[in-house]
Amino acid sequence: MDRFDAMRAFVGVVDAGSFVGAAERLQISKAVVSRLVAELEDHLGVRLLHRTTRKLSLTPEGDTFVGRCRSVLFELQEAEDDVSHRSAQARGLLRVNVPVSYGLSHLAELWPGFMQKHPEVILDVTLSDRVVDLVEEGYDMAVRIGKLEASTLVSRRLSETRMVLCASPSYVMKNPLPKIPEDLGQHRILAYSLLSTGDQWIFTSNQDVKHQVSVRIAPVMRTNNGDTCRAAALQGQGIVLQPDFLIGDDIKAGRLVELMPQWNAGELGIFAVYPSRRYLSAKVRLLVEYLVEQLKR
Repeated sequence: MDRFDAMRAFVGVVDAGSFVGAAERLQISKAVVSRLVAELEDHLGVRLLHRTTRKLSLTPEGDTFVGRCRSVLFELQEAEDDVSHRSAQARGLLRVNVPVSYGLSHLAELWPGFMQKHPEVILDVTLSDRVVDLVEEGYDMAVRIGKLEASTLVSRRLSETRMVLCASPSYVMKNPLPKIPEDLGQHRILAYSLLSTGDQWIFTSNQDVKHQVSVRIAPVMRTNNGDTCRAAALQGQGIVLQPDFLIGDDIKAGRLVELMPQWNAGELGIFAVYPSRRYLSAKVRLLVEYLVEQLKR
């Protein structure tokens, strides 16, 4: 048994949720995947997976071991890349996690260009607004929006986005315009539930940057997806606080109206983050450089 192949098969089954899915990702037969996982369990003397006719689940030992496998395989891939591909050739599987709305509106159109430049890279792009654990879940890189918390991750700023308070013209016609942040208590609020400040919206006066106001909102709707907030706002259902990459075109076209422009709702950085490693693989480095170049445009 090749232990690295067995670990790849085991991690592949966990990621895909099935032996068939792992076989497709690894481009080997289902029988080979099953044999490798069984041999790994025999070697360790423990069961790693609970198998039923309907689903697979990790045993406590498997849950512990899969994280270690990811770290070992990541280190192996980096070592191979560093020794064999110092010429900046990018190759192999590249797993990337990106936010849903930004991934659709700004990144989806960029992946083909990177694939054309680096045909030996196999992109695996996951869209999710959840903050994933890069090492534990086996991602090479993620794009994150907001203020980054202190961590061992390395970050590279790609761009930035301004938060904008807005509503539809129909909503504005039926309701008095809010003039100060405290007025929002009298309005229907459509809230993005994953906002880092939660139900506290913070505004800074454009006339006096030292004057900051924090207001607690009472949403009529919460959602973990910005596009859902935008859709409800376009239908006149309330006020949203969303990044300009999502609602900028709507404001330019008059479908949404910016509210309280004299108050700044803040800017958020858009970052590429990746595990803090001594050697950065060529595929990650080249993708980060590509995104920096493209997003400047």
